[in-house]
Amino acid sequence: MRKIIVAGNWKMNHNLAEATKFVQDVLPEIKKIKANNVEMFIAPSFLFIEKLKELATSSQLKIGSQDVSSQEKGAYTGEVSAEMLTSIKCDFAIIGHSERRSYHHESNELIRTKLNILFAHKLRPIVCIGETLEQREAGITKDVILTQLKGCFADIDLNSHLDVVIAYEPVWAIGTGKTATPEMAEEVHALIRNWLAETYNTKTAEAIHILYGGSVSPKNIAELLAQKNIDGGLIGGAALKADSYLEMIKIAGEL
Repeated sequence: MRKIIVAGNWKMNHNLAEATKFVQDVLPEIKKIKANNVEMFIAPSFLFIEKLKELATSSQLKIGSQDVSSQEKGAYTGEVSAEMLTSIKCDFAIIGHSERRSYHHESNELIRTKLNILFAHKLRPIVCIGETLEQREAGITKDVILTQLKGCFADIDLNSHLDVVIAYEPVWAIGTGKTATPEMAEEVHALIRNWLAETYNTKTAEAIHILYGGSVSPKNIAELLAQKNIDGGLIGGAALKADSYLEMIKIAGEL
């Protein structure tokens, strides 16, 4: 039985004081919530991972990175390597987010390189995929998703990496207030699950978590999680406030 993952991607938000207060506010409250079926993730700025990891020691709250370099080390100004992340006990890393694909022109092949680096350093990957509004309106969502899956996971044996997380994020629903209906989201999640089964096997397909991202909030998380193939959310704005984040954990814990 797959656990539910409630993952907050903070993007370029929260300074150190704000990030610290969030974690300090959340930690005592998650102890009160009955949520043994929920994994709790937060991805702050690179700068604050170590501090928040120290605060969250011995708690259920996992602290991860919003990205990782495709290089191991060297003259790559501004980059942060997987080795650097493991040295501060980072728990996971997000790769392939649509903002990285758009603003930094990251390709599926580059994301696959990052994925292999995360595997080598035993960091849990969250691999993002998703279509733009133009692609959905053109009726090519299925083709886009399958192309991204094939590119990101080419020649990778996921049977040996069952802790991989895939996050489906329709680009048109990220930070816009719009969200795919639960049925629309489930259709793509089922497509991903079927691709995993056909490419690998049923056991691997059933083990891997598939998250939905795109204006997830306390108002809609329950109906999204009610779908057969949606295993949680990769959440932006609604995960920036402690009360909202805790409410989503509570809702997930009751399912």
